[in-house]
Amino acid sequence: MAVFDQLDFDNHEQVVFCSDKETGLKAIIAVHSTKLGPAVGGCRMWDYATEGEAITDVLRLSKGMTYKNAMAGLAMGGGKSVIIGDAKTIKSEALFKAFGDALNRLNGHYISAEDVNITTDDIAIANTVTPFVTGTEGKSGNPAPFTALGTFVGIKAAVKHKFQRDDLTGLTVAIQGLGSVGYYLCEHLHKAGANLVVTDLNQTALDKVAAQFDAKIVGLNEIYDQDVDIYCPCALGATVNDSTIDRIKAKIIAGCANNQLAQEKHDLMLKERGILYAPDYVINAGGIINISFEDDYNADKATAKVEEIYQTLLDVFTQAQLRNLPTGAVADEIAREIIANGGKNK
Repeated sequence: MAVFDQLDFDNHEQVVFCSDKETGLKAIIAVHSTKLGPAVGGCRMWDYATEGEAITDVLRLSKGMTYKNAMAGLAMGGGKSVIIGDAKTIKSEALFKAFGDALNRLNGHYISAEDVNITTDDIAIANTVTPFVTGTEGKSGNPAPFTALGTFVGIKAAVKHKFQRDDLTGLTVAIQGLGSVGYYLCEHLHKAGANLVVTDLNQTALDKVAAQFDAKIVGLNEIYDQDVDIYCPCALGATVNDSTIDRIKAKIIAGCANNQLAQEKHDLMLKERGILYAPDYVINAGGIINISFEDDYNADKATAKVEEIYQTLLDVFTQAQLRNLPTGAVADEIAREIIANGGKNK
């Protein structure tokens, strides 16, 4: 498959294909931009149906990291990596050491961390052979609680803008995906008085959230049809698409998943339907913000920085409203300006 001809190729600086016969490693590393600093972004492991799907994913995710890091005010560029395969069967110590060797060959141009189906333990194994990983235990650690916190304050910002209220009491939130971030987010929302409707592939995760947070469980495809105030995508991307967009009854879409919109046109379609969209790479930046404190870690400082997502999103919403533009388009424009200005927002 020709990478340069890919719709999602955005003048990426590097796209590197990595393999190791002995361990079965098949990985793709995409460096979108290093203008603001070394490219930083997590590694996800997924059993992609085709190599083309993996390429599309890593191209979109790496670009999103560039914009995410810029909007969060971090001295980092954007990159991402994917390891192709079923995490239940291919994970091994040797495989993550081979991945570490692959990172060494980029010599710090890209720094990796954990993402979907990758844990801090996996990153620790890679760290035995490479310094080019971050989000390690004993330093910034697991970024999931901070991603959840950022998503929570982002939801509060959306509620403030859309409903002109400061609390979530009595609002109903549909949460799609109960991984580590989704679980922590449910905890925040429950404490804030929200009603939860949840779905996930994992029945154990569903039962846990239902028992702890009095959540209503629905089927995977039923989540879009729920009569809720907020739809919160926290699984994989592209769940806002041609098939689902007219089914969503929520007035706010605000979740921690990456690449929530299947296509750019869905940004405008949400605006036309009166649905406020919190751009994914802005609202879900809590994890990378926490990681940015890795070398001199301070949880209080990291938390305070994550909470700035609230005002960042309010600024995006306000600009979009004043200019009658989709929120995603406005966020993209701001991010590009920050990058062009060397990390400074006018």
